[in-house]
Amino acid sequence: MKKILLGALVCLLCQTNVWAITDVKKVSLNEAIEVALKNNIDLKSAKLNVDIAKNEIITANRLQNPSVDAFYFWGGAGNYEPRQVGFSQKIELAKRGARKDLAKSGLKFAQKNIDYTEFDLKMDVREAYINLVAAKSILHTLEQQEKLQEDLLKIAKNRVKLSLAPEIDAIQAEIALNQMMAQVNTAKANVNSALAMFNKVINDPENSFYDSIDKLFDEENNFDEIETPAPNSKFPEVQHMIKKGLVHRFDVQLAKQEIEIAEKNLTIVMRKRVPNLQISGGYAYIPGRYMQSGNFNSGAYTGVSLEDLPIFYNYSPEIKNASYKLEQAKLNYISTRNKAEKDIRASYERFLRAADNLNRYEFKIVTDSAKLIESSKKSYESGESDITSLIVMKQSYKSIIIGYTQALTDYYKSWTNFLREINDEDYELCDHDELM
Repeated sequence: MKKILLGALVCLLCQTNVWAITDVKKVSLNEAIEVALKNNIDLKSAKLNVDIAKNEIITANRLQNPSVDAFYFWGGAGNYEPRQVGFSQKIELAKRGARKDLAKSGLKFAQKNIDYTEFDLKMDVREAYINLVAAKSILHTLEQQEKLQEDLLKIAKNRVKLSLAPEIDAIQAEIALNQMMAQVNTAKANVNSALAMFNKVINDPENSFYDSIDKLFDEENNFDEIETPAPNSKFPEVQHMIKKGLVHRFDVQLAKQEIEIAEKNLTIVMRKRVPNLQISGGYAYIPGRYMQSGNFNSGAYTGVSLEDLPIFYNYSPEIKNASYKLEQAKLNYISTRNKAEKDIRASYERFLRAADNLNRYEFKIVTDSAKLIESSKKSYESGESDITSLIVMKQSYKSIIIGYTQALTDYYKSWTNFLREINDEDYELCDHDELM
């Protein structure tokens, strides 16, 4: 029986126009993730932010370029007053280091954000893969039901031919078959849609077309391929999962990094109050024919000045705004952490409910329903029941099998959602004794 149930979930290729594409690459979940990480266009674009942030460090650490100065008098004054040629250099005091520290914090933020983007992409691929597998599984279930309905139509026609059943039995069986065929067509469209979304998530610029492997589950362990714990596992308490989950949350890490960025920015704004030095130097001279001994001698000159003294304006509004931004960053960190705890709790509790539902289907509903449908079929063939009861029973069984597939899909997706919330795709449940 188990083998039959697993067979209902085997993913078969649909004979539709999508499969006419010649370059179809069958991939496992892990292979799909690797392809996406290597080729995804959006990820490649996002990674450029790291290179931009690295260049921002170089920009922040820059020295001010010097200026070349020339000073001349014109007219009669130009005959007797000195002429000057030289350069000036602005020297920033206590600013370059602060700018560089801020740029380094920005680089850390960009790198963490890339890690977050990569993780999010992995989860998107995982979810799209599961949706594709689920669509194929439902299609295969409906195709099996279609075949059973065809067999039922043959049985009904044969009984009508032998005058063992009224003609209405054959009419009912044919109507039920046509309904099933319509559902199969809809299921094929759903597979095509899920397949398109799967490739959209991978987003390969080479336009290669990817498809999930035909057989998803291993009969000895149904959950190995998509790295999900068995639904009858012993799961830890939710509070422990929250504590463990917060360790890897990227949004919490990014919010904490924003505090550091706000602190560095406040330092930069406060140091605007520190004046800059302006150093100048050069050579002053008067053309020889106008020079009178004792009045002017040619030679070098130098000068120092302080720029932007905070006398009339001391940057108080900018400093206050930078302080407010720091306070905002701290509040955002607290808010992000609080929301993360609630998200982890909700996703984990949903996963536990999905595990309970799947266990009920596997051990209570599906097996008994399969026995019931087989018994009903034999009863109709022997004339002990009418075709209406058998059709209703088959429809009920179809709903149960599809419900089981959906419960299995919800279990996989709820685990994926839990991994998304704790931001750790390699998370493994440990023994409960280790958690205490």
